[in-house]
Amino acid sequence: MAGPSWPVRLEHPPVTLRPLRRRDEAEWARIRQLSPSWFRPWDSSRPPSSPEPSMSFAQLVTVFGRRARRGQMLPWAVEYTPEGGKPVFAGQVTVSGITRGSACWAHVGYWVDPRWAGRGIIPTAVAMAADYCFDVLCLHRIEIAIRPENANSLAVVRKLGARYEGRRERYMHVDGAWRDHDVFVLSPEDHPGGVLARYEAGRRERG
Repeated sequence: MAGPSWPVRLEHPPVTLRPLRRRDEAEWARIRQLSPSWFRPWDSSRPPSSPEPSMSFAQLVTVFGRRARRGQMLPWAVEYTPEGGKPVFAGQVTVSGITRGSACWAHVGYWVDPRWAGRGIIPTAVAMAADYCFDVLCLHRIEIAIRPENANSLAVVRKLGARYEGRRERYMHVDGAWRDHDVFVLSPEDHPGGVLARYEAGRRERG
């Protein structure tokens, strides 16, 4: 399934989306080792019956890059440039399960380094990713599945104006068990001027 050439880089200062790369491993590991309680309850896990082996970071980057070149996913690192500073690796936004044909939809997942949380980085990054999917890939629907206990992630979809569609029981294996998830949707019809434009307008209104 072909798509626009990968790699793809998107910029909306101070946030940049660029391809995840092998040399991100040290910073990726450092962030997660320093803040395990921030990540562990929300990290996907493999069920005991899964035949797929775990991947190293280098293998993950290689596999994701291959899938991206096939038009199946968009594995982005999120960079943030503090005022007067240099860009830092701040998290990830991954568009996966890109489906064409009559569906034209995909999933998006995200995380942020807790030291940069609350600065609008992830809402901006997800909005950029969604607008790219709608405007360039011509997708019609982006799904975001969130555990109902994950208040920080739920705040992101609220800020983006995502539409709540309901709860899926035992939807995904997370933190060692099958967990319920609430499903939210972004679509061009709900965001006719773009997801990023709507988010920034709301941010101005909130002060």
